[in-house]
Amino acid sequence: MNELYWLFGLAAAFLIGMAKAGIKGLGPFYVLLMSQVFGSKASTGLIVPLFVIGDLFAVIYYNRHTRWTYLWKLLPWMALGVFLGTWLGKDLPEAIFRQIMASLILVTVIGLFWWDRRKTQPIPNQWWFAAAIGIIAGVTTMVGNLAGAFTTIFFLAVRLPKNEFIGTAAWLYFIINLLKLFFHTFSWGTVNLESLKIDLYLLPATILGIITGVFLVKKIKDDDYRKFILWVTGLGALWVLFNG
Repeated sequence: MNELYWLFGLAAAFLIGMAKAGIKGLGPFYVLLMSQVFGSKASTGLIVPLFVIGDLFAVIYYNRHTRWTYLWKLLPWMALGVFLGTWLGKDLPEAIFRQIMASLILVTVIGLFWWDRRKTQPIPNQWWFAAAIGIIAGVTTMVGNLAGAFTTIFFLAVRLPKNEFIGTAAWLYFIINLLKLFFHTFSWGTVNLESLKIDLYLLPATILGIITGVFLVKKIKDDDYRKFILWVTGLGALWVLFNG
């Protein structure tokens, strides 16, 4: 692997750290950087151990802000989606992986902007809303590590403040990524000794990303955080469509 590819990998690992520290919407950037270097399917397993490390920091740092009610509304359905994604995505060709990634991001970013414009829309409490978001997010996170946009829709819909958003998402993804780690290791075989060695080289960049992300989150006001997420997610969707 040449130096440019390692640079892409380190950049992706840095963005993963920032995302886990609370700078949401970066998923399309680090997912496609990783897929450019390691291949779409192989990169999904390579990313998961870095996720778990970032999640561990996030649950420790943001634990006091967690809204457990909303976590339990999503978690069972998202776990079901992971099971479905494990079955659906095991034998998908890489080209279809990329098409699925681009299409899902485009749909979700449109949904995010649509919901944000409906400021008077009441908070959805129906069970089917959490169920639909959770299942789609679970499938998406297993197939392409791109569930962030879907769970962002849910957390924006229930209008969680910045720190509660980050704290609740931290626990949700810590649990889900541990489940994914099991399937990537024992079902898909995309987490193995070779991939873990690569993760060790990328880990310092993830840690640096976490530190940077914490600093930036403190600088962003609560009112601006929602708009920031929408714009970053939108730019990510465009990047996938033109580079995927």
